[in-house]
Amino acid sequence: MSAPRPPRSLAPASPSDAAAFFRERFAVDERSLARTFETALERRVDGADLFFEYAVQDSVALEEGIVKSGDRHVEQGVGVRVLAGARQGYAHSDDISVESLTLAASTARTICEASATPGPVAVHTPAAPARDLYPVAMAPTDVPVAQKVRLLEEIERYARSRDARIVQVMASLVAQHRHVLVATHEGRCVGDVRPLVRLNVQVIAQDATGRHREIGYQGMGGRYELERLLDPAAWRPLVDEAVRVAMLNLDAVPCPAGTMDVVLGPGWPGILLHEAIGHGLEGDFNRKKTSAFSDRLGQRVAAPGVTVVDDGTLPGRRGSLNVDDEGTPSQRTVLIEDGVLVGYLQDRLNARLMGMAPTGNGRRESYTHLPMPRMTNTFMLAGSEDPGEILRSVSQGLYAVSFGGGQVDITSGKFVFSASEAYKIEDGRIGAPVKGATLIGNGPDVLTRVSRIGHDLALDQGVGTCGKDGQSVPVGVGLPTIRVDGLTVGGTQA
Repeated sequence: MSAPRPPRSLAPASPSDAAAFFRERFAVDERSLARTFETALERRVDGADLFFEYAVQDSVALEEGIVKSGDRHVEQGVGVRVLAGARQGYAHSDDISVESLTLAASTARTICEASATPGPVAVHTPAAPARDLYPVAMAPTDVPVAQKVRLLEEIERYARSRDARIVQVMASLVAQHRHVLVATHEGRCVGDVRPLVRLNVQVIAQDATGRHREIGYQGMGGRYELERLLDPAAWRPLVDEAVRVAMLNLDAVPCPAGTMDVVLGPGWPGILLHEAIGHGLEGDFNRKKTSAFSDRLGQRVAAPGVTVVDDGTLPGRRGSLNVDDEGTPSQRTVLIEDGVLVGYLQDRLNARLMGMAPTGNGRRESYTHLPMPRMTNTFMLAGSEDPGEILRSVSQGLYAVSFGGGQVDITSGKFVFSASEAYKIEDGRIGAPVKGATLIGNGPDVLTRVSRIGHDLALDQGVGTCGKDGQSVPVGVGLPTIRVDGLTVGGTQA
């Protein structure tokens, strides 16, 4: 058995250094890869790939004025996938050695073996580009924990100083640094080094009676250096916004219910687009014909002017990737163009089975999971209208600025979303803040109800996490100000 090298600090590195990292630490070389693929391809299958991972994550959390928790987690392992038609055999091990690789390859091959399998569809996969969307001078996990603790303590003091009604402050900081390496039976070997940071701030405000409390939450993050979050110029506006939302909710009135015109604000409200439309455009759902968008390529699915893209190439963004978890370069994929459905999000398996090209959207939570089609940064492109004019065009309605939780049925497209910050629109002006607002609708239908699109496209601040089939991955969302006509709003009063 090849013994791993002694641990060392995860120094920052470029994507091209990932192969050297696994070769140095775990003796993963061309010979061991070749031996693994020989085992995986002993019998008739369509292909095989390997996914190596070494990740360090640490976090600290503050509550009640003290740092109550802190941890450091190291995860390492390799997953071996063997493909035969639509079948996938997968085995993984946290021991990265030649023996474990061979055993995993044999197990994966046995799982997916079938008496007869269809031949593969020839699809050209581009080579990985020489790019680095998220260079860092220091791995975020190498920043001393004392600096992270000091940041949370400063946030706590600052938040309380903003308003005497703030009675509780909770803050957390998470840093991650991942090395991944993907090798395929065609001879491709692609690596990536992925930093990721996130700062969360939540405050609780209490009114003068002491009986009414409300929460304000804000977060930010991305694939960049942790030092960016340590700068007061970055985190103070975040705290100010959390305090503002908590104070606002103290004065919010019950939301009226009914069918009304709704204006969605820019940025984070794109989460509705992500959930209600984005998942329905992922290749696996469409190959299996379980999506409301199945077999609708070339058809109008949205109002004219609506263009939706998924772009994994935006520098420093939370959802961006140099290459996906199958080694395919990320790209900008147009999904809906001027209201017409023009594309799906594809991993290599579903692209091959559908006779399409992979789009760089094969993603997985870790080496213990199979890849599947997932979004990266998904957003609607800007229009040409003034956001103020869009608001003034609504006589009575709802202005939704931010959302919390929601539920979506992929097959029917039906969704329910709760707004965490929303206002009445009265005579074209923003009125009283409301609480208890929920938006109810159907994904394909809601896009046809978009009547006006603002020029103020914004992306979220880097807090999105997407769940699918038990796997979670970081994503980004975005939206310009848009008006949606005749949307059902659930509230707390008739």
